[in-house]
Amino acid sequence: MGNEMTLDRVYKASYVLNDVVRTTNLLPAPKIKPGVELYLKTENLQVTGSFKVRGAYFKISQLSDEEKARGVVACSAGNHAQGVALGAKKNNIKAVICLPDGAPISKVEATRSYGAEICLVPGVYDDAYNKALQLRDEMGYTFIHPFNDPDVIAGQGTIGLELAKQIPNMDAVIVPIGGGGLIAGVAYTLKSLNPNIKIYGVQAAGAASMYESIRQNQILTLPSVKTIADGIAVKQPGDLTFDLISKYVDEIATVSDDEISAAILKVMEKHKLVAEGAGAVAVAAVMFDKFDLKGKKVVCLLSGGNIDVTILSRVISRGLMTSGRRSKFSIEVADKPGELSKVTSIIAKQGANIISSLHERSNGSSITGCNIRVTLETRDFDHVESIQNALQKAGYNIVKETNNA
Repeated sequence: MGNEMTLDRVYKASYVLNDVVRTTNLLPAPKIKPGVELYLKTENLQVTGSFKVRGAYFKISQLSDEEKARGVVACSAGNHAQGVALGAKKNNIKAVICLPDGAPISKVEATRSYGAEICLVPGVYDDAYNKALQLRDEMGYTFIHPFNDPDVIAGQGTIGLELAKQIPNMDAVIVPIGGGGLIAGVAYTLKSLNPNIKIYGVQAAGAASMYESIRQNQILTLPSVKTIADGIAVKQPGDLTFDLISKYVDEIATVSDDEISAAILKVMEKHKLVAEGAGAVAVAAVMFDKFDLKGKKVVCLLSGGNIDVTILSRVISRGLMTSGRRSKFSIEVADKPGELSKVTSIIAKQGANIISSLHERSNGSSITGCNIRVTLETRDFDHVESIQNALQKAGYNIVKETNNA
């Protein structure tokens, strides 16, 4: 079929994927942002926990019999690996997945559980990528690229077809961007069906390769990437995806790790859904006003839910901090009996819960004074402010702490 994108290719992918992937639910999400009619496309509930299975499976299904006989190789630390492994298993072909040796054990084991052969490579993602290309050349495997491939892009575009059926009158769709395969497929498909739909892309601020490339109108390679959203931590976008995004995507914004953490927390608490960092960036963009969406009917694509539980617990405490649900500060008090109980009774009257308190004498501010460091459970930032005002009214001085979990 060559390299060109066509709607036929997306419809063909949809037909092939019909009995392999789930048509994921579109859920109304009224609690995320007042004034926006928001919906969540729950690809975090897809087979393998991510949309990646769509593109990987369709690509594998289109290989010739000869290519299938030789097997496939891929490189991924996560969702793409699981998609390729599942696709290979269902097509009865061999799959080798190259992973950096530092990849989380849970992801390595998940990939192995779908029946792929694992090749752990010393170093980082780029080393694993080079090893995958070496195996392709030596063994004759077909390399399944995570995003820069027309069949992979068409597979991801099937989400666009589902959305067009589920919510034909949508105003905008917000999509995470790593290498760009997902947004390229969704944007191409939806704009072909209805050019008036706005397509917005979101990258993590610590891995803004496509954002910078589009801004400078050339493909750039970042020296390094650092973000909680490991699923979209891509140093260099693809040329196919860059071209499609240049043409079909209206705007791209970035979100910080704190904003992503707050979004993971909000989606979990308000809608009982687990999203990984990469899966939550679209919601983060809505929560923190990255696009003009007032009064619009908007879909956020929750692209995946494969988050390590250890990271999840850190995200929760970070998210509590950034949404004012947990607060840390110090209170300067006179070093005399009864001061601690006065402070705690003021906090209690304000309806906050003290998680921990630390009484420190050696703070250096005054010989006769000391600090009480408190960590509180609070409702929001207004609540924190009212507690601090009440303490100041009672004659106490507040020393603010940095907001790290």
